[in-house]
Amino acid sequence: MLKLLHRRLIANERSKKVKQEIGRIISIKDSVIIIEGLDKVRSNEMLSFEKVGGVALFGVALNLEYKIIKALAFGNEKLLKVGLKVRRTKRVVSTLVGKAVLGRVINPLGLPLDGGSSLASTVYRNIEIKAPGVIQRKRVTESLETGIKIIDSLVPIGRGQRELIIGDKKTGKTTIAIDAMLHQKGVKSPVICIYVSIGKRMSEVARIVKLLKNRGSLSYSVIVASRASDPASLQYIAPYSGCTIAEYFRDNSMATLIVYDDLTRHADIYRQIALLLRRPVGREAYPGDVFYLHSRLLERASKLSDALGAGSLTALPIVETLQGDVSAYIPTNIISITDGQIYLDAAKHQEGFRPACDPGISVSRIGSAAQSKIMKSLAGSLKLKLAQFREVEEFSKFGSDLDAVTLRTLEEG
Repeated sequence: MLKLLHRRLIANERSKKVKQEIGRIISIKDSVIIIEGLDKVRSNEMLSFEKVGGVALFGVALNLEYKIIKALAFGNEKLLKVGLKVRRTKRVVSTLVGKAVLGRVINPLGLPLDGGSSLASTVYRNIEIKAPGVIQRKRVTESLETGIKIIDSLVPIGRGQRELIIGDKKTGKTTIAIDAMLHQKGVKSPVICIYVSIGKRMSEVARIVKLLKNRGSLSYSVIVASRASDPASLQYIAPYSGCTIAEYFRDNSMATLIVYDDLTRHADIYRQIALLLRRPVGREAYPGDVFYLHSRLLERASKLSDALGAGSLTALPIVETLQGDVSAYIPTNIISITDGQIYLDAAKHQEGFRPACDPGISVSRIGSAAQSKIMKSLAGSLKLKLAQFREVEEFSKFGSDLDAVTLRTLEEG
């Protein structure tokens, strides 16, 4: 009798274990997959769906609710159907890192998109980790030169800084970021560059890849591409995957530069996911944690202490404004997170200024601390002179006679 009872207890424990590890799909609605039976699943854990027609699909657990979980697929959820088995992978969403990713175009999960061979690396890292603390960092003092005179002189960027590039559509935001990547080819101290495309057409990504290849800059660059045709889940994790790849090189005492193009689109994708998951909405229908969404990403940019190898991760997030409105919800959020911004004026762009940088609104909170001594002495009084020129320029439009000092200011400007 005791032996029979013991067998039953073991069988019950085994059945419980199976129930905890394997679930099934009970509903698919508006791209959201509702699963039951995965009692021990963790938030942001990767899930493996039963193969349909030989196609393996993965997903991510987002909402952990009573008796059910809500997940999104990293592929075409239309291939899935009610009743299919879902297994835990027991690891949170992670991506491939290592030197094997250099010169490649990959998706946020580390799968190649350039038609080349699969990546040789077998090292995976979680896409979301805690940002380095104050003790683990050191002051930003090294300059990260972009090769663009107006930026390097008036809005200097330091290694480990977060400098926002903001402006209307078609004002040259991506161009500045790509120019900064191209310029790293001639720098004495090498800089690894990561470009993260969020919801861009593949033709735009292909154009950037071709430009980097033609200029000989693809060898030290990584392109993390989430295409406009990709599911929202892949577009959502793209910047975190790119940051994880950059952190691998930073932690190996290297300087890295990452471009997020663009975070306005990323916020829209997150809003879409939150609305599908029936999360409570806040201002402009964005979920309440949209600020935390970007702050936990941009806080990972850092200059590490000497004890940790003195590597650096510099972030250039891009934000698109509407009619030059920098006081909109997402732009103000990201302006408050970053260490300065490069503002591109649509009117200047139409007049033919390249880059259309507005020195009045553009600012770097690191400032001259990240400039060389020569650049500091040359650019010290430049901003003041430029402001004086702008005032005189407006006055000169009235067509009145101007004195010699005013004329000299105009000529110098």
